[in-house]
Amino acid sequence: MASLCFSPSVLSCKIKPPITGFRKQRLSLFVCRAASLTFRDLDADDFRHPLDRQNTLLLRAIPGLNDIGKALLGTVSEQIMLLENIGTSVLVSENQLPELHYLMVEAARILNIEAPDLYIRQSPVPNAYTLAVSGKKPFVVVHTSLVELLSQKELQAVLAHELGHLKCDHGVWLTFANILTLGAYTVPGVGSLIAQRLEEQLLRWLRAAELTCDRAALLVAQDPKVVVSVLMKLAGGCPSLSDQLNVDAFLEQARSYDKASSSPVGWYIRNAQTRQLSHPLPVLRAREIDEWSRSQEYRSLLQRAIQVNSVQKV
Repeated sequence: MASLCFSPSVLSCKIKPPITGFRKQRLSLFVCRAASLTFRDLDADDFRHPLDRQNTLLLRAIPGLNDIGKALLGTVSEQIMLLENIGTSVLVSENQLPELHYLMVEAARILNIEAPDLYIRQSPVPNAYTLAVSGKKPFVVVHTSLVELLSQKELQAVLAHELGHLKCDHGVWLTFANILTLGAYTVPGVGSLIAQRLEEQLLRWLRAAELTCDRAALLVAQDPKVVVSVLMKLAGGCPSLSDQLNVDAFLEQARSYDKASSSPVGWYIRNAQTRQLSHPLPVLRAREIDEWSRSQEYRSLLQRAIQVNSVQKV
């Protein structure tokens, strides 16, 4: 696979041989990071996906959407979400899971955005999501099974993806969509509307927004194979198989999917397959990020970036 990848030339201190899987990596005195790029003047529109722009305009055109969102995300609902995470998850900080804290802080620095709170939640379903509660600091939730599944670089790419939602000010719509995907369909007075028009349009917007945030993940990882590896593992990975997964083979699989769905019948099946999904298919996301990593748009962003070295004591 032809890819644009920034490889570190100098490490700031000695590191141990690589160990597969974040769960197998032991705490050391320092988290050593290679020279990386940071985007001091990065604007959300610098990397926003065209489908995100298009579907945002369509979403804004839906009458009463903001009123529905405010009704769903009222004071009581927001307080429930906030207390649910505080009460059932672990808040990451300098003194609590410091390596994860550093991954978030560094990703936020690269994207030039304030780091949100980060919670780790026990769950067998690999997932991560962002909730923006009005008047409160936004927070990201990562499930323990996702931490188990990914390497350190891959996990930071996931955090960067979630930061992309905040960088792009997806805000209330993102929280609204996350509530939908988490199963909150029975809201008095709006359930039928969600089922008919709003749900479909909101999910279409969310799928487009996910493509934008995959680009944010690439800006932090600065290696398309890291982002594609995350998508591959979400499609069919587990800790015991991680060492055997092949990114290039997965990209070839993505190209074969494009070919199979290029016919009229294939196009219809593809749309039916994705219509009710909150995220694009992993193979489509992999193909999108692979193509963007080789684009002039991405190269131009890298040329604008500033190289920095960072070492964090933990």
